[in-house]
Amino acid sequence: MLEEKELEERESGLKRVLDLMRPAIKDDGGDLELVDVDYELGFVKVRLSGACGSCALSGSTLEAGVERILKGRLAWVTEVVGEVDDSLSFEESHSLGTGSYVPNV
Repeated sequence: MLEEKELEERESGLKRVLDLMRPAIKDDGGDLELVDVDYELGFVKVRLSGACGSCALSGSTLEAGVERILKGRLAWVTEVVGEVDDSLSFEESHSLGTGSYVPNV
């Protein structure tokens, strides 16, 4: 079990890194949400939403961007799982940003 100080450091570090990434994602009309985290096991689950839900590059953003940055800046992160919120229609998603559209099949 983590000591309270270590837990607080991990929580604040994760928040800091997520806040660092959000502006770039928001510039494209999306957002990055923290879905779940296990600070002891190093598991972090995030979701791309908004225009990112219909972007053909969302998988790359999650793997080459979010996962790489979290693991690179937070030594305790061992696994990053990403998901994409694709609940918006093309018109709704397109109105939020400039991501590439991938139709829901």
